[in-house]
Amino acid sequence: MSPDAGERLYHALMQPQTVAIVGASDDPAKTTSRPLRNLADSDWPGIVYVVNPNRDTVDGRRAYDSLADLPAVPDHVFVLTGADPAIEAARECSRIGVPVVTIMADGFVGGSADARRRMTSLEEVAAAGRTRVLGPSSLGVVSTSQRLVLTANAAFSEPLPMGGGIFVASQSGSAIGALASRGKDAGIAFHSMVSTGSEIDLSLGEVCLASVDDPEVTSYILFLENLSHAVDLAAFARAAADRGKPVLAYKLGRSDAAAELAVSHTGALAGDDAIADAALRDLGITRVRTFDALLEAHPLARRARTLAAARSAPRVAVVSTTGGGGAMMVDCLAMAGAEPTRPSEQTRARLADAGIDAGGGTLVDLTLAGTRYEVMKSALDILLAAPEFDAVVAVPGSSARFHPEHAVKPIVDAAGGDKALVAFVVPSAPDALRMLRDCGISAFRSPESCADAIVSVFASRAPRMAALSPLPAPATTNVLDEQSSYGVFTDLGIPHAPFAVLDTAEPFDEIPVATPAAVKIHAAGLAHKSDLGGVVLGVEDTAGLTSAVDTIVSSVRRTDPTVPTDQILVQQMIRGLGEALIGFRVDPDVGPIVLLAAGGVLAELHQDRSVRLAPVDPATAQEMIDEVTAFRALTGFRGLPKGDLTALRDAVVAVSRAADLVDSGVVELEANPVMVCAEGQGVFAVDAVVRIAQPDRSHATRSTPAVIVTAGNVGP
Repeated sequence: MSPDAGERLYHALMQPQTVAIVGASDDPAKTTSRPLRNLADSDWPGIVYVVNPNRDTVDGRRAYDSLADLPAVPDHVFVLTGADPAIEAARECSRIGVPVVTIMADGFVGGSADARRRMTSLEEVAAAGRTRVLGPSSLGVVSTSQRLVLTANAAFSEPLPMGGGIFVASQSGSAIGALASRGKDAGIAFHSMVSTGSEIDLSLGEVCLASVDDPEVTSYILFLENLSHAVDLAAFARAAADRGKPVLAYKLGRSDAAAELAVSHTGALAGDDAIADAALRDLGITRVRTFDALLEAHPLARRARTLAAARSAPRVAVVSTTGGGGAMMVDCLAMAGAEPTRPSEQTRARLADAGIDAGGGTLVDLTLAGTRYEVMKSALDILLAAPEFDAVVAVPGSSARFHPEHAVKPIVDAAGGDKALVAFVVPSAPDALRMLRDCGISAFRSPESCADAIVSVFASRAPRMAALSPLPAPATTNVLDEQSSYGVFTDLGIPHAPFAVLDTAEPFDEIPVATPAAVKIHAAGLAHKSDLGGVVLGVEDTAGLTSAVDTIVSSVRRTDPTVPTDQILVQQMIRGLGEALIGFRVDPDVGPIVLLAAGGVLAELHQDRSVRLAPVDPATAQEMIDEVTAFRALTGFRGLPKGDLTALRDAVVAVSRAADLVDSGVVELEANPVMVCAEGQGVFAVDAVVRIAQPDRSHATRSTPAVIVTAGNVGP
């Protein structure tokens, strides 16, 4: 979208001079009466037209028979009719050149013939390019700065606080009402709110991008049900980051699409929510887990832009006037993934010099003495200056409710340095919360939302991905056999344990690899050989090989007679210090992703994983290793031998470069397990699965030697 097009869209969408409401009613019991009444109640200064061929007047206004009868072309049309009349209204908007039409009706999404017909018709209107379509299933738009309340959401029947800088975009219509009412109760003002609905044309990302140069917009709230139109979301996220405007998101909704498309553990582990996490992180969007944090964290998010680099586990000091409230805060921080941190010896000495006993724990409990200005102010100044902390949480007790001017003033006066300062206000104290927020301090009503905000904001970083590459799911796919799959991994630079492919009908005079060996069924189309009884481990000699083959053939024929049993793969068993799973797949919404997890047959059970958009660089791959709990055992934990995590990092980077193979048909690949050997001895894949959109002849006909004995493939 060009800057000029974005400016025109923003003007028509959020700053119209003329609005037409199609299907408006003056029956206060009907939803269709709300937009007209909301505009009147908010004293919107623009011109409002009403279109309703069944009425002469609506709420004292002349009702026109059609949009074509209006004395002027409106900037924005809000259609409140049912689905089929809404299509005709959209067509009329296109004919007369209305810039934006918002459609409230549903009935466009689903598998029915009527839904598909309606969707196609509305898509044709959008494709004509004369009118942009917001919705369907949109409850409208609100701009407090313009006094524009063009929505059917019942929550907007009461006035909202003015002068806010938060732009809200929601795929859920009801969510904007929930945010509006909660924000009003919390004294938090919004700049604008948009319900994007089903996004048949205008996407959430495109709407937000159009607003990004408005100087009154300071930050964003996104309420997401899915990551469709991820390309638009990425463009907006980059533009918001360039302008220093933080974006906070709350994501809900899970999809079965990933599991249906997947043939490997990667598909199950990298489900919709894990991919959403990875995408939002790599786009520089802060995902919070609590609804309150979505509202309350904006001052902290804006402040964090000037603070230190991102930290997945920020070091936090907690200072309170109430031991119970402070302890709650410490517990919630630890549970959320932060590091509640004890003051250092030097910091405790400075506190002692100020007459403050810090004790020996992570909580600096000032008790009732902290209700005195000079005590709390001194404690905050010392903690904010201490190098061992990334952030400080002030926890005032009951005094915040009864004497907010005393409890809040030291917090306000201590803010503004080079550390983040936030407050968890223990009692219900709306005046104290408002005073803190008016001074640009994030103030929280619960320890859970405070901890969520701190961890989420400090984990945020600048966008890593400039663009996304979503692709439609392929109609048909093919799973390569293990030998061909190893060929793909070899091309990527991932070594594997030596193996040989043998015919089951031939006698076995020797085992062609070093023992002990693993014997596996070998055929295309297999992702989980163990499920068929197609794997025997620990084979030491030819007698054991013959027995293993007989067992495998018998089991596979019994379990699935359609699977060919004419070949087996014999592979050297490599012992490592740990097992990893490295996977790659193409998500239809966000494009290529790479996954790292604890490996083995229980990978899905443990859910110990890290996901990123692909490709990744070594620093990002190292972050992924650090996020998988199982790999801590390979860092020399409690005297255990160190694993080759450098080789594992390089392997993650290499697999992520499968993004370059997408054009040649690679849809999904996985090595599980990858054996992580001792430090300096590398990593080796001992099983591999590759799925392609269509047969890749370069790999399917690969001529692989019966035994792989190259320097890169020989285990320790």
